[in-house]
Amino acid sequence: MFRAIKRLLRKISPTWLVDFYHFTQAVIAALLNRFPAKRLKVIGVTGTDGKTTTCHLIDTILSANNARVGRITTIDWKIGEQVFENNYKMTTPSPFLIQRLLRKMVEAGCEWAVVEVTSIGLSQHRLWGIPFYGAVYTNLTHDHLDYHQSMEAYRLAKEKLFQGRPFLSIINADDPASSHFLKHPANRTLTYALKDQADLTAKKLYQRPSGIDFVLLYRGRQATINLPLLGEFNVYNALAAAATALGLNYSLPAVVGGLRLAKPVPGRMEVIDEGQAFSVIVDYAHTPDALQKVYETLRPAVRGRLIAVLGATGERDKAKRPIMGAIAGRLADFVIVTNEDPYREDPEAIINQVAEGVARGRPKKGRYKLNRESDVTLKYKDTGEGVWWWRILDRRAAIAKALEMARPQDTVVVTGKGAEKVMAVGDKLVPYSDRAVLEELLQKYRV
Repeated sequence: MFRAIKRLLRKISPTWLVDFYHFTQAVIAALLNRFPAKRLKVIGVTGTDGKTTTCHLIDTILSANNARVGRITTIDWKIGEQVFENNYKMTTPSPFLIQRLLRKMVEAGCEWAVVEVTSIGLSQHRLWGIPFYGAVYTNLTHDHLDYHQSMEAYRLAKEKLFQGRPFLSIINADDPASSHFLKHPANRTLTYALKDQADLTAKKLYQRPSGIDFVLLYRGRQATINLPLLGEFNVYNALAAAATALGLNYSLPAVVGGLRLAKPVPGRMEVIDEGQAFSVIVDYAHTPDALQKVYETLRPAVRGRLIAVLGATGERDKAKRPIMGAIAGRLADFVIVTNEDPYREDPEAIINQVAEGVARGRPKKGRYKLNRESDVTLKYKDTGEGVWWWRILDRRAAIAKALEMARPQDTVVVTGKGAEKVMAVGDKLVPYSDRAVLEELLQKYRV
């Protein structure tokens, strides 16, 4: 009831009043907690994709060099040596929670705080009262247009992180929007890239089954990095973290040593292994760009067939739903569209919007699909629903369908929720975990 009244008030209130409400909350939160961020060096990481992994990598490098680090990300909060799961389904939580977490970090003796920063959090002043020592920008791709209405407004919201003149700015020079972030002054600015000229670059990328190797180049020096994370996109994340540490005057050997200690981030290209004869991957990818990167990373290594399970979040950017469906249709052999955090939307309507793009994305030439009964190849015909793609409302049933289809050397990839342990249905957070469902079903099938 309270949430319904709150939503109604937001709808009928003028924009200036809503903005004042958010600002007032942030000021009160900072005052109540005595501005804890002033006793920390806070590094904010913003961008559409890669924020969580970049935060974890920055933390890993600093911690490996005896710094005491706190962390606030989509999946967890770290205070000293304690790590707590973030089951609020909010990357940048309320200012009261943010300030309380920062205060606890101070009490635990932390010197640094690495904070994942969203455009909505910046727009709603949730981070007011935090003088960011470092600001990191990863990329800008299609997301949150339901809130910001345009890519320009989305970008301008993210730029707010850089407007307080941080000591250190770290920018992805390969991103088309990088020039807008570079115009904001900082005491020190470092860029990173794989394609363009930058302060940090990487070459000789070599993908292994359990990670990726590359040579990091920094101002005439180079070092070999053995990163235990999959995909070129994680090279970008590693470069962002390395640039941050180097910008804070850590040595190149210290950075290399820290990156070698990195661990896979839960729910980010996470392998689920219960002894099955095929591969199973869970990933948080919930934007078109992130989804495409996941499929393109996996595709070259798939010896059998790529089976994709995906959905889209309710009450969020609707324009991206058919785009994500089309990406799955183009890059996966089999596609199952299912439910994913519908909130107060009709989950079937969301599924149908994702499904609109699936058949459209399928290449009409050079692709074949299998007949379910006889395994005789059939040329592309009609939409292919029920032959190479399906709509299954129940997410557990959708995952079960993918596992039942899988054969040795196939790869099943389940995207959208990652390591989350709840599903947003209406105004409730219902216990649910892709990982738990996969582990249970895989053990059952193995037996």
